[in-house]
Amino acid sequence: MTAGGTGRMVEEPRSAAACLQATREIGFDELLAADRSDSAACPLPRQADSVKTARDVTRSTLDDWGLSELSDDAALVVSELVTNAVRYALCPSDRSEAPITLMLLRLSPHVLLAVADPSDTPPVPKEPDFVSENGRGLYIVETYSRYWGWDHLSRGGKAVWALFSGTV
Repeated sequence: MTAGGTGRMVEEPRSAAACLQATREIGFDELLAADRSDSAACPLPRQADSVKTARDVTRSTLDDWGLSELSDDAALVVSELVTNAVRYALCPSDRSEAPITLMLLRLSPHVLLAVADPSDTPPVPKEPDFVSENGRGLYIVETYSRYWGWDHLSRGGKAVWALFSGTV
């Protein structure tokens, strides 16, 4: 895990560490398959226009949850995560037809955003090159989320996630 920067809820607030522990106990495979009122999952085709869809779903879900103050940062981060997922899902070495999946989970006062993709290749942060067209994605994820990381999925592939903190 790497630390990074950045609703009104009735539930007792959890610490960020407790949220991350809860997701580890449940497992991302189960979270992605769950039908819960405090989560939203959206399968995305393995194509470039999925980035816009992911941003729209993220903003809409956060607005529905009364957490619109997180929308700008979360939309930026989801753009980077879905862009990476599409880029690696289209690699010739990956012949899987598995979709990319966006998942948002509300863990009051936090929101966990995860993007699952069929690639087993772990994300590797690079020193950002602000002149280049690429290579800044995980730097942006780290900067705009409280924590981020990734987990292997038991079905294959991985989930790259970012945790955001709302206000109580």
